[in-house]
Amino acid sequence: MDTAPRRAGHAPPPAPAEQLERVRLYDQAFASDPAWAYARMREYGEAVPVELAPGVPATLIIGYEAALEVLRDPVTFPKDPRQWQRHIPPDCPVLPLMMYRPNCMYTDDPVHTRLRQAVTHALDLIDPSSLREQVGDIAEELIAGFAAAGEADLLAQFARPLPLLLFNRLLGCPPALSERLARGYKGIFDGVDAEKANAELSRGVAELIALKRRRPGQDLTSQILADPAGLSDEEALHQVLLLMGAGAEPQQNLIANGVHLLLASEEVAGDVWGGNLLIEDALDELLWTDPPIANFGFTYPRHDVEFRGTILPAHQPVVIGYSAANTDPYTTSGSRVGNRAHLAWGAGPHGCPAKRPALLIATVAIEKLLDGLPGLRLAFPGGEATWRPGPFHRALTALPVRFTPAAAGRHRYGVPRNLG
Repeated sequence: MDTAPRRAGHAPPPAPAEQLERVRLYDQAFASDPAWAYARMREYGEAVPVELAPGVPATLIIGYEAALEVLRDPVTFPKDPRQWQRHIPPDCPVLPLMMYRPNCMYTDDPVHTRLRQAVTHALDLIDPSSLREQVGDIAEELIAGFAAAGEADLLAQFARPLPLLLFNRLLGCPPALSERLARGYKGIFDGVDAEKANAELSRGVAELIALKRRRPGQDLTSQILADPAGLSDEEALHQVLLLMGAGAEPQQNLIANGVHLLLASEEVAGDVWGGNLLIEDALDELLWTDPPIANFGFTYPRHDVEFRGTILPAHQPVVIGYSAANTDPYTTSGSRVGNRAHLAWGAGPHGCPAKRPALLIATVAIEKLLDGLPGLRLAFPGGEATWRPGPFHRALTALPVRFTPAAAGRHRYGVPRNLG
């Protein structure tokens, strides 16, 4: 059973607002050392003024208990962003990830419950044994493509294509279309040509919905279309977009960051190789300390809200700092092994419905890497990892490694290229 952290003390009283400028979550300084930024924020309090993009103010919730309070109160903190986005220019780089969509992430009850049920019904049909086998097969084929070289970029050659190939199958998505969608998601997470990337995403999923209306199959897209909730094509499109988003950028970062943790931490690596720590437990450590989606869970109060000594302005985004809340120094949890009370999957009525398959996918992928690449070690130029800027994700720019070369394998699957 998950055990929530116990309160170890009280957060310091907030500093006056003028003592802390809005922290820019989108620049390279934040990406390079978010822990330093969070430490500075804690001087202000549990609800901190930040900037998600130039000219886009928000409040970041960085306390664990404060985050739970927001996540569990959808009445005070609703999800519908339409009033906010009326004043946001269409080319704003964070708009595609924050704008209203008729899906279970950006709606409130009763619409939220209806849409979420269609998603959870489809996810419930995923057989864990079959999923494990599919992930293992794809992982082995990807590894066979570079095992003879003795070196690889595991982000570009493994962590990025693996979820893409898997979701081709799960969603019944043709590979060429899936590659377009993966590029689109990378664009909106990076905030690079985000408006164009968002338009391409919508066009691509509309093509998939039309295909599955004509030729339904045993896939998640067809299941969502056939759900008793009777979703329209537009509603189905946005539920599939949501599943693809969760299965692309966050999943690749969970795999890549998990491998990075195992190879960079002698303590974690020793525990795993010594049989004292399972891969899934190591991933939970990562989800506590450095989750692949660091800041998300947007809410938009309908009126000014007094919250723990801070006024949250009406219709201005309130964002959950999952990484900051998980590492809140004013809470303690004892040993984290087996403790899944972290907020990396969110909490409350909008908590991630796909956390179990996501964790299974990453676990199997990493197991296959460790089994298939003897002598695996990091090979960063200069010895240090570099991180992609962006207000929402925790994402490596590359994951270069070296290992003992093995005999070359052959591919059964078409491996996507040029996903940038």
